[in-house]
Amino acid sequence: MSHNKRGFSVYGPPQPDVSMPRQPQPDVSMPPQPGMSMPLQPGVSITTQAGAPYYCYMPSYNYMPPQQGSSITTQLGASKPSYNYMPPQQGFSMPPPYSQGANTGAAYEQPGYKQGSPPSYNIFSPYSDFEDKSIRRAFIRKVFSILTLQLLVTFSSVAAFTFCDDAKYFVMKNPWMLYTSLALYIVTVIALSCCGDFRRKHPWNLVALSVLTLSLSFMVGLIASSYDTEIVIMAVGITAVVCFSVVLFSLQTKYDFTSWAGVLFVCTMVLLVVGILCIFISNKILHVVYAAMGALIFTCYLAVDTQMLLGNKKLALSPDEYVFAALNLYLDIMQIFLFILRLLGGFSDD
Repeated sequence: MSHNKRGFSVYGPPQPDVSMPRQPQPDVSMPPQPGMSMPLQPGVSITTQAGAPYYCYMPSYNYMPPQQGSSITTQLGASKPSYNYMPPQQGFSMPPPYSQGANTGAAYEQPGYKQGSPPSYNIFSPYSDFEDKSIRRAFIRKVFSILTLQLLVTFSSVAAFTFCDDAKYFVMKNPWMLYTSLALYIVTVIALSCCGDFRRKHPWNLVALSVLTLSLSFMVGLIASSYDTEIVIMAVGITAVVCFSVVLFSLQTKYDFTSWAGVLFVCTMVLLVVGILCIFISNKILHVVYAAMGALIFTCYLAVDTQMLLGNKKLALSPDEYVFAALNLYLDIMQIFLFILRLLGGFSDD
């Protein structure tokens, strides 16, 4: 028999003192894992004393991070921090870390990007090279459809003036038609070439392109009527073969012709000077050289403008610029036809 603190008798074996301090509980937290980090919440402060290493790690169980206003403090010589711990709540899970593995400094990969770097965009086009294949194909089909209609109208006019003498005589008696066509051509080509908002505004862009096509077709047909029929037919055939071959080669080759843009500009200035000389100097050889230079330069322009449709070269056109693209190709083909016609006409003169 024993007595407790109050003096009462207690029967049985002596009971342990309930006021004795409890034994410290074992540490159930996991050691820091290599490359694992725990993102901090807004308002959480971390204080580390001198010489104490700090590790911020994520346990393997559902863990509630420190709440706003709490603090994490490491003691001098401690191997891991002691922080305010809250029991895990049901349904709570930690977000994935930004970096995993040994390389903790690797960039966080965002969805849709490869190797942590965004895709490259062409400075002339708002679409990337690998995301707009269907849009680019539709753009090319639209451009060549418009170009086909333009060429049909133009060569129909050439045939009308070449094989119908009455049409040629009617225009010769009414020269105001030629001057009106020239004025309409100059106004529309400046508007479509220099006014980007206008050439992208439907349907006015197509209206302006139609006016330009009709005016230029009228002038080209009138010019062709001054040559023999055989020369006109030969010029049409040579133009068709040259243009088809250049377009097909430009669409298939991997060589970037758009890098020639600066060189072609210089060649165009030289051609302009030679053309001015041809006005004042009546020399057959000079005229033949001028026609050959013009046909060669605008053939190169045709290759450049064709590759600008593809979108995977140094220079590219936006799919919204279908009118401007069709205009470039149409003017290139017309210049090639006129220079070849002039070249053949120079060889045929006695």
